Amino acid sequence: MEKEALFGKTLKELQALVKELGFPGFIAKQLAHWLYQKKVTQIDDMNNISKKNRDILNQKYNIGLRNFENVQESVDGTKKYLFHTKTKQFIEAAYIPSETRKTLCVSSQVGCKMGCLFCMTGKQGFQQNLTAGEILNQMVSISESDELTNLVYMGMGEPMDNIEEVLKSLEIITAEWGFAWSPRRVNVSTIGVAPAMRRFIEESDCHLAISLHTPLNEQRKELMPIENVYPIELIIDILKEYDFGRQRRISFEYIMFEGVNDSVQHAKELVKLISGLKSRVNLIKFHPIPDTPLRGSSHPTMEKFKEVLEKKGIITTIRKSRGEDIYAACGLLSTKKLLNEDKEKDF
Repeated sequence: MEKEALFGKTLKELQALVKELGFPGFIAKQLAHWLYQKKVTQIDDMNNISKKNRDILNQKYNIGLRNFENVQESVDGTKKYLFHTKTKQFIEAAYIPSETRKTLCVSSQVGCKMGCLFCMTGKQGFQQNLTAGEILNQMVSISESDELTNLVYMGMGEPMDNIEEVLKSLEIITAEWGFAWSPRRVNVSTIGVAPAMRRFIEESDCHLAISLHTPLNEQRKELMPIENVYPIELIIDILKEYDFGRQRRISFEYIMFEGVNDSVQHAKELVKLISGLKSRVNLIKFHPIPDTPLRGSSHPTMEKFKEVLEKKGIITTIRKSRGEDIYAACGLLSTKKLLNEDKEKDF
């Protein structure tokens, strides 16, 4: 019988666990302390819990952490970590250092249902949701774990399509009994899954990033099928219902494709769409992926687009392209690994 992982359980879940085992209630907080602050790798290291109770825990549970399988390092310092899930699937996490920040981009699903034209993860198809423990395992199992300053949920998968486990992971990251991070250090992205996005806004204080990529409905339907279900105007209307306050940030992610969404007219339509929202726009250079007609916009085109937005008072940045030499775009490394394993099975 496979043991159940303790890592990834919320305090409430740990309280239910110790009650079921007949332990004193205070052991739940002790467990949380060892899991998320001491970051132990085995139950027997929890030396303020009696040996008798540790033995009982060991019968049914383990910590549940998993080391990375492979890591690639870019000339620019970016690292791409590859992890096995317990079901032998692959997920990726990207470590992105800069002068002021050490950011980790984590995955929330194996594969993705959303089918965006420009995304390699979508080409894998959906395979499974990650548990809160599997999401957070990416954070604690990399070599730079203790150096991290920021976390972004912008890796493989659509976070709002796995909202229960994503919210659990965010609770553990930000709770006093967990990692005790400020929610301002965490940014969660979505392409616009409206009901789950509402839950996220109401149940978490972390930053929100909307993957937009074009302000035009028909064009967005071609790039992102979610537009057929939840039009971008609906997403904007929902955002306007909430007061995000001074500290919590909304940003719009805008990958720029040559001759597709990078004209001055697109910039003007984007201004109209997000007018009235306190937000910023991140313009992103497209990482090429196999079997797509899309190409990245030139830097001068991106600068011109940025100029149009800034003239209308919209804070706009051009995000540096990182890690192109190590398959840093989401899904490329895991797809390559899956293809290699399939080849090996054929012989």
